Amino acid sequence: MESVVIIGAPRSGTNMLRDVLTTFEGVDTWPCDEINYIWRHGNVRYPSDEIPADQASPAVKKYIRGRFEHIAKQTAAEVVVEKTCANSLRVPFVDAVVPEAKYLFIYRDGIDATGSAKLRWTAKLDIPYILEKVRFVPKMDLPYYALRYFWARFYRFFSKEKRLAFWGPALDDMQDILQKHDLDEVCALQWQKCVEQSENAFSTMPEGKVLRIRYEDFVRAPKEELKRILDFMGREVSDESISSAVSGVSAKSLGKGRQSLGEAKVKQLEELVGDTLRRYDYL
Repeated sequence: MESVVIIGAPRSGTNMLRDVLTTFEGVDTWPCDEINYIWRHGNVRYPSDEIPADQASPAVKKYIRGRFEHIAKQTAAEVVVEKTCANSLRVPFVDAVVPEAKYLFIYRDGIDATGSAKLRWTAKLDIPYILEKVRFVPKMDLPYYALRYFWARFYRFFSKEKRLAFWGPALDDMQDILQKHDLDEVCALQWQKCVEQSENAFSTMPEGKVLRIRYEDFVRAPKEELKRILDFMGREVSDESISSAVSGVSAKSLGKGRQSLGEAKVKQLEELVGDTLRRYDYL
């Protein structure tokens, strides 16, 4: 079994990339959106998703690796693809657990990602989505997550911004950020930390361990980008299968986040996270 871990900030195309890759025979994943509950088992009460590598104890490694082996056996997968956005904050921890894994680092214009993430912070209850994920919560962790979930939903009722108490990757200083910034700024800072933490980790890895993918390039030229990804993974796939896999990929979402935020807010956010936007040629 081989492991491919998709790393990316929320609303940066991680779901799209995973779904495209798992259309190929021998490539599979968990039948739910993310497995953050599995990654956090043994560190469930760690205060953020920025879990350091030294928290990957032998017991933690054994449990998480066991989940990879289980899904591979269950689906007869040669390659298990994993996507959990919170992993962008803890790549060294992930690498300590699955040191043999290859990484696909997908990044997107942070302002577009911010406009999209804001919708998730204020989303209504989605029962089917919850039921999909709850199947993969370790039983001993269920009471903790149940309390957190109901608090997040309850908070939405009296929040001025009609937002959840928390959503997405949890930063070390999340509560301070939530108190000092409006929701647009929170989303932008969340994006920035995810991207910067990932880049810092990948910059120390050997060549051939990570492939960087620009979301905008992928949706504009999906066949070419997918071929590049499959080459990196060492998978030989026919042109016909590649065309079929990306048939649903569209560039229609490009610029929507910026448009939804408005010119004044975009300018404000560009000042807030401008260093990272410039680093990836988005400013």
